[in-house]
Amino acid sequence: MKRSFYHYLMTERDPYKKDDVTLFANAASEDLSFPKQSVDFDEVSHYLEMETDYLPSMQIFDEAWQRYLESSQKEGL
Repeated sequence: MKRSFYHYLMTERDPYKKDDVTLFANAASEDLSFPKQSVDFDEVSHYLEMETDYLPSMQIFDEAWQRYLESSQKEGL
């Protein structure tokens, strides 16, 4: 079973790093409405575009999603 994007994103959290994906992960961890079970790009993208204000650029999401896909491939999911 493929892990959700949110589950992957939580592996990117870090209280000390300040890169864009880490800041995104830290903010998403505090978002109680984030679609935590989703593995669907469009669902997560739509949510971030319409429901949040903590992501300054969707390019950050695109980068995080690419890392998610690469991670899933490495795990054989």
